Amino acid sequence: MRNNNKKCKHKITKGAISMKIFTISVLIILLLILLVFIDFQFGQKKHLAHVKKTSFPKRSGYLQLFTSGPHLLNELFADISHATHHVHVQFFIVKSDKISKQFLALLKKKSEEGVEVRLLLDRVGSFGFKKKQIETLKASGVKFAFSHPLKLPYFFHSSQERNHRKITIIDGQIGYIGGFNIAEEYINEKPKLSPWRDYHLKIIGEGVQDLQQQFLIDWSSATGEQINYSKVYIKKGKHGPQQFQLVPTEGAFLEKEFLSLIHIAKHSITIGTPYFIPSELILDSLKSALLHGISINIIVPYTNDHPLVKEAAYPYFRKLLPLGAKVYQYQKGFFHAKYILIDDTMVDIGTANFDKRSLFLNHEINCYIFDQSSINEIKKSILEDIENSNMLTLDYLNNLSLQERMKERLGKLFSSLL
Repeated sequence: MRNNNKKCKHKITKGAISMKIFTISVLIILLLILLVFIDFQFGQKKHLAHVKKTSFPKRSGYLQLFTSGPHLLNELFADISHATHHVHVQFFIVKSDKISKQFLALLKKKSEEGVEVRLLLDRVGSFGFKKKQIETLKASGVKFAFSHPLKLPYFFHSSQERNHRKITIIDGQIGYIGGFNIAEEYINEKPKLSPWRDYHLKIIGEGVQDLQQQFLIDWSSATGEQINYSKVYIKKGKHGPQQFQLVPTEGAFLEKEFLSLIHIAKHSITIGTPYFIPSELILDSLKSALLHGISINIIVPYTNDHPLVKEAAYPYFRKLLPLGAKVYQYQKGFFHAKYILIDDTMVDIGTANFDKRSLFLNHEINCYIFDQSSINEIKKSILEDIENSNMLTLDYLNNLSLQERMKERLGKLFSSLL
């Protein structure tokens, strides 16, 4: 009898200890979540209190669209190889794979030839960029820096506020801006994501000075180096026939820009984006446009490159589809293009996705194009995107598997950080 009592007491004691450990673990997790939330809120508040908007005027230069990674990088590498004064490059992602090594070897070669080379990479986007790579770049004379390092006191917020721009300037005369980075997937060497569909612009002449100025602003922010760029790097480019405007945003201002584009639409809006996670204001604006008879087409990937981003878009589609919006899921590889076509009279192409991360966290740069001949050419590519897509239906969304429904709920929960 005594033995039985001892066993019962032992079981009760063991159960109480287990419950105590569980309770403490839950409290620690809740405390960590609270600390992360406070970190993010105060970090964002500080950022918005100090952020400044950079504005550029409309320019008239020469534009060329690239939708193929191999074609783009062949052109980019050729232009860099012909540089005589300076090459300034900024990417979100550069990796350590074969194409990245070719790119870095080219930068080192140009630096050794006496061309000034600066390379600016995002600290998180290029997290895998190795210390040895940096050392070899610097040994060849390349000036290297990471943008947006992780820092205290708002460590978590700093980890989320990324510089998502992709900019290249060559001799102050040629510029590049768009969605491609430097890695194997962008040149169709990653089977799951191939072929990679993206939009990238080459700018020649007028307008390149604005890309140059934005790069040097970001470089100074990353390094603390103050550069008298107006005398050394900024060159008045040749006036061209294609009118456009570069629009940088700093984890702020983009929501207002997108709302302005939606509000000027009279007939149609076509949105291409790898991630469709709009703010409530933008969603309401799209719904209002549909109710006023404006047609809306949205092109997104069928294949996703990150967990939950595909399903995170479903709650928004559920609200737009009944009002007449058409949603197309791109089938021919992975779709990473970022564009907004308004009434066939202006088109926005750039680095910003149609999601909350680009709206409220990332530093982006877009190009508003007003030239009709350019718009007509871009529209042909957009129509190809639609032809290579299948339409998403409300019936499909209403019959998701249990796994897809769970992903949708998780995507909705974490939508601001996806």
